Amino acid sequence: MAISNQDLIAFEKEVAEVYDQGLIKSPIHLSGGNESQLIEIFKDIRRTDWVLSTWRSHLHAILHGVPPDELMRQILTGKSMSINSVEHRFYASSIAGGILPVAVGLGMAIKRKGEDRHVWCFCGDMAAMTGGFEEATRYAWNFQLPITFVVEDNGKSVVTPTKEVWGVRNDEDRRYLRFWRANVRYYKYELAWPHSGTGKQTPF
Repeated sequence: MAISNQDLIAFEKEVAEVYDQGLIKSPIHLSGGNESQLIEIFKDIRRTDWVLSTWRSHLHAILHGVPPDELMRQILTGKSMSINSVEHRFYASSIAGGILPVAVGLGMAIKRKGEDRHVWCFCGDMAAMTGGFEEATRYAWNFQLPITFVVEDNGKSVVTPTKEVWGVRNDEDRRYLRFWRANVRYYKYELAWPHSGTGKQTPF
């Protein structure tokens, strides 16, 4: 059964409602505004592939086959920023850019074993500005590892505009994201939720 924009939006709204009730005793990072882009990207991702994600991982997990009830269970136990499922080949990290070297290691293992799998590594535009992104994408490209890096550009480095953090003078010059390698996909969107939480004060 195909997953729709409405399905993804409804799940994040449910998480927000539970969070506002004080039932999630840890930070959450909601997605929104990028449903169509993600649905399109996941048309190319097989269930046998690995998907590595960030602290904003709920939609990635759903689209890669993690059952919503299992995902919600992990969120309710405080794992919103570190959703993991070996069964569904899904791994997320709350460390900015921390998932990048993990992707490289996993891609190298797949290549050495001769497996017919691919690694899809998602990161934000903040992580894409770091040296870790440059090294990971260069190494993966040079050694032809089965990895595609997906840069999700919401224009923010946490809550500060990325162009201000890095002193970018031309907002239209996407070259500063270094997404020119063939193993990097890029899309831009406007986040529908605050960086963290729902915009309401919620006691843990």
